[in-house]
Amino acid sequence: MTNPVIPGFHPDPSVCRVGDDYYLVCSSFEYFPGIPVFHSRDLVHWTQLGNALDRPGQLPLDAGTPSSGGIYAPTLRHHDGRFWLIVTLVTEGGGNMLFTATDSAGPWSDPVRLPGVPGIDPDLAWDEDGTCWCTVAGVGQVRIDPYTGETFGEPRKLWSGTPGAMAPEAPHLYRIGAYWYLLIAEGGTERGHGVSIARGHAPTGPFEPCPANPVLTHRSSDRPIQNTGHADLVQGPDGSWWMVLLGVRPRGGTPGWHVLGRETFLAPVEWVDGWPVVGELSPGLAAPGWPLVPGPVEADRDDFDLSELGPRWISVRDRAEEYCTTKERPGWLTLRARGDSLDERDVVFAGRRQQHLRCRVRTRIDPSQGRGGLAVRLDEEHHYEIEASDGEVRVLGRVGPLRAVVASRPAPAGPVVLGVRIADAPSREARTGPDSLTFGIEEPDGTFSALGTLDGRYLSTEVAGGFTGRVIGLYAAAGTVAFDWFDYEPLAD
Repeated sequence: MTNPVIPGFHPDPSVCRVGDDYYLVCSSFEYFPGIPVFHSRDLVHWTQLGNALDRPGQLPLDAGTPSSGGIYAPTLRHHDGRFWLIVTLVTEGGGNMLFTATDSAGPWSDPVRLPGVPGIDPDLAWDEDGTCWCTVAGVGQVRIDPYTGETFGEPRKLWSGTPGAMAPEAPHLYRIGAYWYLLIAEGGTERGHGVSIARGHAPTGPFEPCPANPVLTHRSSDRPIQNTGHADLVQGPDGSWWMVLLGVRPRGGTPGWHVLGRETFLAPVEWVDGWPVVGELSPGLAAPGWPLVPGPVEADRDDFDLSELGPRWISVRDRAEEYCTTKERPGWLTLRARGDSLDERDVVFAGRRQQHLRCRVRTRIDPSQGRGGLAVRLDEEHHYEIEASDGEVRVLGRVGPLRAVVASRPAPAGPVVLGVRIADAPSREARTGPDSLTFGIEEPDGTFSALGTLDGRYLSTEVAGGFTGRVIGLYAAAGTVAFDWFDYEPLAD
């Protein structure tokens, strides 16, 4: 088995167990719909059920929301017969919000606002008498009424983590055995990231730190998984303990670039003298001691035959049907332009997370009434695309303040197949990037004609900054464009 268990841009995992079933959510930042919801029976194979925030009233992301703004660090819990989801919306008029559902696949409620809860990374925990405690980055805590959003008293400081460590955040509070445990991330979500824990006899503390903190970190190591942190604990089917957490897979030369974003990994946990000891976290995951239950295999190709896009499709900030629909032209995805390029925050875009280090993506586009194409996006200032208009195809690159037409060629009238192949960088020198992206057009006989190859390092977090990962998808930049199909093909190592 392999780690990550949920590859691609799926950061800040939070997990809960309900009977024999497991449910997990992740951050989604500026993308709509928000907060992907996954289900598993074995902690290893995960199937996306939907997205918790799939209505504009739940997730108001306007053009003022910056990239890497939006939805931060949800916590998912199951209590008193329902699912509870608490999250921070980082945008004008945002703040902490709470949603509920009786079915994790939805529908989820409208938000309960929590104006008395400061900060980010909110957690929920209930003590024996039903009191609900909300713990936030910092690490502070306040009692809340989860039904109304009312807070009781002022937030109070619980624990600041390891002295000298930056950014104590991502708190999760649990009752395990005789103690309440407070699990946090610290060190920042970059190479210094780690997981630390403290315990006390009450949910309000005082908390004593684990003498072996951090209980997990890969800082200052050459391990292939880095930035390890933002963890959550859960019991396996056999009663063993496990940790889900985020990590990245940097590649290339110095300093190493990760392009898929922060991904969800799984690691075993044992308890020794009342403290968790985290086992080996590596790309090869040892088989757990219970039967594996693979979920349904998702098709690599989408022919846009359904009335709605599937749950893995995400758009930038919103997805109004007047701009993005499969209903206007049966069997096609129709996009109507709003912003005139991927540089604009209101661009009409629909894509899916890049989940494999190597892949080939193709689409058949009809640009006879507009201009659009196939893009690999990190944010408004870092994206590559191959774009078709009536009679021309061109490859474009945007890196910071620079925007260039990399290559162009005439195109035949009518629909055309555009493609991108993402593969290892051709050399292994110290300054070699993590991968290369080759854009081109498919000829009528099925051969691929490359137009331009671009260095993948410029679509990485180490260059662009922020908290997301690559999303590959379709966009409209002028008029109306339609897409017959979209094919995402993972490639072998």
